Parts: sequence; C-alpha cells; structure tokens
Amino acid sequence: MRQHSGIGVLDKAVAVLHAIAESPCGLAELCERTGLPRATAYRLAAALEVHRLAGRDEEGRWRLGPAVSELAVRVDDPLLAASAVVLPRLRETTGESVQLYRREDTSRVCLAALEPAAGLRDTVPVGARLPMTAGSGAKVLLAYSDAATQQAVLATAKFSDRALAEVRRRGWAQSVAEREPGVASVSAPVCDGRGVVIAAISVSGPIDRMGRHPGARWAADLVAAAKDITRRL
Repeated sequence: MRQHSGIGVLDKAVAVLHAIAESPCGLAELCERTGLPRATAYRLAAALEVHRLAGRDEEGRWRLGPAVSELAVRVDDPLLAASAVVLPRLRETTGESVQLYRREDTSRVCLAALEPAAGLRDTVPVGARLPMTAGSGAKVLLAYSDAATQQAVLATAKFSDRALAEVRRRGWAQSVAEREPGVASVSAPVCDGRGVVIAAISVSGPIDRMGRHPGARWAADLVAAAKDITRRL
C-alpha cells in the first residue's frame, strides 16, 4: 500500500507515475489503475508530460517520460565521472555525436550524450530508453550479456547471433541505417576493473559523413576511448 503525503495533488500525480510505470496504458486503463476520474487522470498525465516525466508511445498510450531516467542518472555515478573527460575528447576527434549507454534488462539507456557544434546531428536525449534490437550500441551490450537476454532480444533483432560473435571477436560493432534511416554508428564496450562489460560508448552521425563502413574510420578511436574510461574507473 502506498503512503500518502497529505498533499492530494502530489499523491495523485505519484499514483499516475506508478500506474504507467507498470506498463504503457491508455486513459481508460490509467483511470482503472489509479481510481481517478477521467478528467483528473488526463490532467495530471498531461501535466507530467509537460515536465517530461510522462510521455506517449506510437499508439498514444501513456508511459514514463525521459526525465525519469535523466534524474536517476544524475546521482553520483563513477561511470559518468570516468567518462566526463573522455566523451568531449571523442566528440572533438570525430566531429560527431557521442553517447554512453548502459543495459537495463532488454533495453539500453543513454547515460550521457554530446552533440557536435555544427552540422547534422544524431540527437539521443540523456535518459532515452532504446530497444536492444538495432544499432551498434545494442550489439555491443547484447554481445556480452547473458544467454537468456540474448535469446529474448534476437527473436526480433535486426541482426543475428553471428553478428554478436563478430563483436566479441573484434571488440567493436558498427551499424548502418539500423536504428534510424540515414544514421550510422560505431560502438565499443566499456569494462569495469574485473573486465566485465558495463556500458557501451558510441559515435553516431549521418551516413553521408560516417560512411557505409564507419568502423574502418572510427573503431580504433572508440576502443581507445573505452579503455580510457576503464582506466579512470
């Protein structure tokens, strides 16, 4: 049973957050889960959407918004501290967007992201939760995950277990127009002191700049950046 603070509107807003955290839902189901009147549930969900604590998926169902993860990753995190110097350097070297991802179950969450000063960008908001079924960052994180997670994701992934074996063999991954049309990326695994993969560092940008074989251009820089973060950890 959830506690009540005595501030009615706050308790109701928290109830909405808990309800949509269970799974995405439409307004009718949101009312059923929270016990709130339709107008109240909609008003609170819409207000949470303004603050990016709630959002809507392609089917218009309410879900948690990116600000929830953004707030979560702002706490003291050694991984973020270790990457604070490395990511800006990588952005300057490549002139492209750079990101740091961590796996959560069968998704990956963007912990940090930096964009180039000019030109087309591949913007991934901090806190964004992306599927593990496409993209070089997904391949890296999945290649070093447990067998059950790999099996669950590969059922709908745009790549095969052979691609994951290739990632483990060469130590990096690339993708071209997998996650988004016109976008290419390269990623490398970040390890902790025990050699366990805990994150993926990525460079992404337009195919016109990255090329059809982005790994040939940026893989060495990605691997070096990943090792630098590991050393700083």
